[in-house]
Amino acid sequence: MEIKQLSEEQSPSVVQQEPRQLHVLTVPIYPSTKLTMPDLYYVPGSAPCRAVLLTAKALNLNLNLKLVDLHHGEQMKPEYLKLNPQHTVPTLVDDGLAIAESRAILTYLVNKYGKGSTLYPEDPKARAIVDQRLYFDIGTLYQRFGDYFYPQLFGGAPEDKEKLAKVDEALKFLDTFLEGQKYVAGNNLTVADLSLVASVSSFEAANIDFLKYGNVKRWYETVKATAPGYEEANGKGLEAFKGLVNSIMKK
Repeated sequence: MEIKQLSEEQSPSVVQQEPRQLHVLTVPIYPSTKLTMPDLYYVPGSAPCRAVLLTAKALNLNLNLKLVDLHHGEQMKPEYLKLNPQHTVPTLVDDGLAIAESRAILTYLVNKYGKGSTLYPEDPKARAIVDQRLYFDIGTLYQRFGDYFYPQLFGGAPEDKEKLAKVDEALKFLDTFLEGQKYVAGNNLTVADLSLVASVSSFEAANIDFLKYGNVKRWYETVKATAPGYEEANGKGLEAFKGLVNSIMKK
């Protein structure tokens, strides 16, 4: 896998070795009364994919999970490119609509399946704060993490202290956002928390100490304890990501 193939949404994970065809795994841990389920094209260790799984859990929504083998280039197959020309994961397909970019998927799912949910509040001011935190995740925190860590992981690059300092600065921003409130956008769990906790938890694999920030540590433990199905939706995928990192770093 070339590093240039990795976009923000193609965070690395344990790739599936066989079979080479896109295949479906229906996961019953997401109970739903719907007869049809949205399809989610994903890889287990990807932080953006884990954020979608966390949101589905919080909405009690069943997803039809389709594993994408990045190692064998399934994301470049014509049938996948028709869904997502950027060939990234995750991609959601629901009722004929294909959506890429995890944070767009999170808000779509709540808008459609969680009317009135505090996960993505309807009040314009409250929603604006959630949106800002989501944009902070994609444009600053997770972006800086990727800029720092993925060249080391996939390109064998040496550690860049300046890039690490940028990650640390982003964590300071997050710590400031959390001052005086339980979650990143107030006192209710939102999709911003689910997106950010998937990103921040990935820092464990890179041995980045984010728990030195008091507000971040408190928030991290709170989300782990209060996000529905956290271990199933994020914990297992995080362990898969750690396993991938360990296997590559040992080479």
